Amino acid sequence: MRIVNLKRMGIALLSVGMIATMAACGNAGDSKDSASEDQVTIDIFQFKVEFKNQFEALAEQYEKANPDVKINIETVGGGSDYGAALKSKFSSGNEPTIYNVGGPEDVEIWKDKLADLSDTKAADAALDGTLAGVTTDDGIYGLPYNVEGYGVLYNKAIFEKAGIDAAEIKTLDDLEAAAKTLDEKKGELGIDAPFALAAKEKWITGLHSSNAFLNAEFNNDVTEAYNAKTVEFKYGDQFKKYIDISNQYSVQPTNSLDYSQQIEQLFSNGKVAMTQQGNWVYNSIADINEDVAKNDIGLLPIPIDGVSEGTIPVGVPMYWGVNSNVSDEKQEAAKEFLDYLYTTDEGKDFILEEFKFVPAYSGFDTDKISDPLSKEVYSYYTDDKATGWVFMGYPAGWGENTLGAEIQRYVAGDATWDEIIKTSKDAWADARK
Repeated sequence: MRIVNLKRMGIALLSVGMIATMAACGNAGDSKDSASEDQVTIDIFQFKVEFKNQFEALAEQYEKANPDVKINIETVGGGSDYGAALKSKFSSGNEPTIYNVGGPEDVEIWKDKLADLSDTKAADAALDGTLAGVTTDDGIYGLPYNVEGYGVLYNKAIFEKAGIDAAEIKTLDDLEAAAKTLDEKKGELGIDAPFALAAKEKWITGLHSSNAFLNAEFNNDVTEAYNAKTVEFKYGDQFKKYIDISNQYSVQPTNSLDYSQQIEQLFSNGKVAMTQQGNWVYNSIADINEDVAKNDIGLLPIPIDGVSEGTIPVGVPMYWGVNSNVSDEKQEAAKEFLDYLYTTDEGKDFILEEFKFVPAYSGFDTDKISDPLSKEVYSYYTDDKATGWVFMGYPAGWGENTLGAEIQRYVAGDATWDEIIKTSKDAWADARK
């Protein structure tokens, strides 16, 4: 088993497609008019719906301490395509000051609209490896949100009632055996199904699920994936088995299950015992069922038999970019705000206690990581039981629009596994010609 320390990973981020329902947050539309003429306005267009309310609260706190700054926040998340929304935002002429970029593919797309952030305090404080996906010979074009990890979330209380020891689930066969046991006992357990596979969300399958298997093929290196002319699906048989387990034992039809149903309706309310997600869902679960959030969530690895049992993918979900097209005054104000967020005591407290983030920067008191899911991710990370994120090295749109869409065809019974793999291989090769 090859474990790669995060410091050596070319980690990249959650796809520009990992996202929930479009929601305009704050007063993005009319707050500009109310800002006084001597204020600098920072318009933020960001993807992470899970910390929307907390982020707006932090912005209000910052405005009180800095009355010469006005911050407008607009959030696109959940089931919406952030990348497409961002392009529309720029096309409209209403360009944001701060926005989100992924790894090398995004940096290439937005390079003419990204300011070099090498001179920020936050860049200096970023942990080794966390800037790899946004660093070129010319500079640093993003600052990491945080560090996140994912795998198969499970409900500890349901597992205990079913007589399943999570510590014994080390292989795909073990995972399948647990799903069978849960399925046989679902009546007495009071669950609808063992699993919730949200196949409607193409980022879940086409980016996160695939990453667990393609990461090993590309040696935990996003740059290797980005430069690859072809993809072979070296561990495609195991990838198929994982999708089959997730789909067969899921609430049906999986192509109709979205993020909201998966997390808010099913997992948070104990209607399923397992689902693939990461520590970013903690706040959403806690808002619905605080008892489950605090006491019953565990995290299982997605095992690649003989390759990476006992590890989880850990990486940076997204980066903050600053628009190089806005005025110098706005660029400086944006950099100061991001430095405040990650290098001041007030900002750090928000990061740990309100956002529930695992920090991607030095200088944090990680003993203050408060939620159990993030603590578990941090333990994997610090114990060198983390593999990389290579999905932002995929060709643009390939993970969701090709592979994720093809997996939807597969679980619906409209295509064989061999057919969807061939289509996905061909699309990768065509994109890299």
